[in-house]
Amino acid sequence: MHQINIDILTLFPEICEVVINSGIIGRAVKKGIINVKCHQIRDFTTNKHKKVDDSPFGGGYGMVMMAEPIFRAFNYVCELRNTKPYLIFMSPKGKMLSQENAKEKLIHKNIAILCGRYEAVDERLIEEIVDEQISIGNYVLTGGELPAMVFLDVLLRMIPDVLPSKVCFENESHYNNLLEHPQYTRPRVWHDKPVPEVLISGNHKEIEKWKLENSIEIK
Repeated sequence: MHQINIDILTLFPEICEVVINSGIIGRAVKKGIINVKCHQIRDFTTNKHKKVDDSPFGGGYGMVMMAEPIFRAFNYVCELRNTKPYLIFMSPKGKMLSQENAKEKLIHKNIAILCGRYEAVDERLIEEIVDEQISIGNYVLTGGELPAMVFLDVLLRMIPDVLPSKVCFENESHYNNLLEHPQYTRPRVWHDKPVPEVLISGNHKEIEKWKLENSIEIK
């Protein structure tokens, strides 16, 4: 069994826990295939108000997350796992998430994900401990929790035993640089629209040919 530890550094663990405890990911966690844990960054502050942000040097809009609480949280994770996890920072400035670069992360048995908030994270922290920055698109969100969950979903469904069979993800959109062919189910005719005849022909060779041709066509 491929055991992988995922540690999420966040100010809003409740957002992540909804996803972690639900659906395919939730079942994989319960089976012990993966281990996902959220860490509240505020727990690693040294001030009584649990303050994690401050105004930016040089002026400007918004607040910046301070380096020290995140650094302390990450050190805690390093001690917990007895190793330095591969740390990913979800950032609009990062490399665009794809099926392929998510698959590359499966070489790591320990991965940590940093979810930013406010205007930015102190650049010195990024330079010191972050291994890679990843973006899920050319837009800005209020925090890194939703991008982290997108990355997690893409990553974990490729781990052996998370899905019933590797065919489940190998035939999906983007996995082989193709978009998935159209899918149909019962009834055979819906709103006067019939299912393509080839799909109910029983001719498996022709069905596979149709699927490939239609995958390429969508691409």
